[in-house]
Amino acid sequence: MIKLIRAATVALFAVAGVGAQAQTWPAKPIRLVEPAGPGSAVDAFARQFAPLLAESLGQPVVIDNRAGANSAIGACEVAHAAPDGYTLLHGNINNSLNDLINKDTRCRLNEALVPVARLTVTPLVMVVHPSVPANDLKQYIALGKAKPELLTNASGGQGSITQLLGEKFKMAAGINSREIPYKAIGAELPDLLAGHVMTAYLSPVVVRQHISAGKLRALGVASAKRLAIIPDVPTLGEAGLPGVEASGWNGLFVPAGTPKPIIARLAAETAKILASPVIKNDSISQGYEVDAAGPDEYAAYVRAEIAKWGKVIKDSNLKLEQ
Repeated sequence: MIKLIRAATVALFAVAGVGAQAQTWPAKPIRLVEPAGPGSAVDAFARQFAPLLAESLGQPVVIDNRAGANSAIGACEVAHAAPDGYTLLHGNINNSLNDLINKDTRCRLNEALVPVARLTVTPLVMVVHPSVPANDLKQYIALGKAKPELLTNASGGQGSITQLLGEKFKMAAGINSREIPYKAIGAELPDLLAGHVMTAYLSPVVVRQHISAGKLRALGVASAKRLAIIPDVPTLGEAGLPGVEASGWNGLFVPAGTPKPIIARLAAETAKILASPVIKNDSISQGYEVDAAGPDEYAAYVRAEIAKWGKVIKDSNLKLEQ
């Protein structure tokens, strides 16, 4: 009986300690780990978001770039950090794709890393070099069927969203093209502009000016609806391939074990920030969507993305190793 009383007392004090910690949080600067490199699209958003979060919480939010291994290095570092609300991960879609090909469970989303809030979702745009003799998606598919070995498509490397979208596109269109892998999403742009690779799937803000200048031709947006930033570009569904959709997304995660009151506070403050005029106006001009999905909704979204792209990997017989 005495042992039971002692155990109950220890548990009570532990709960009280967590409650007190949550009430005084944050009491010092917060580190936001960015698993992508400086200058990337997700890094750019993190640098816009961090000062707004700092203002909201009353403590500095310091960005710490930990790029590498398709965003896995930064994710694993946060997963092993103290679950006290002072180390956050600005996770992205690559982290969910890593969970499909990496047997290491120590930094998996929804397990070692708990979702807090989704931040942005950016549909990808299919673009080709002007030398490709196809003015629309129908002509592109016809070209692919007539000359199977002619077309090439860039990807961000093994397990990247652009590789998987390329595979999904080829299965839906019934064509083949030769994949040219790059070290990261967006790294193919110089070669694409020079005509060394014919096709790519990129962020709308990255390709908008090149489309306007005639340096690239947009064949479709991998989304259910058109984008205000490039309103004349049809969706891939409108152009003839319904269901071929893919977006880059990002959001906040914390180490498993982080007190729920801290997670709830972070989610609430994030929702306020995403509803602010500065973010809403930026989303229109940059071609992304904001959607402050909370912890439960975000967790379900991550599971759905893993299931969706896992099916593409299986159906396309992609052999991925990490």
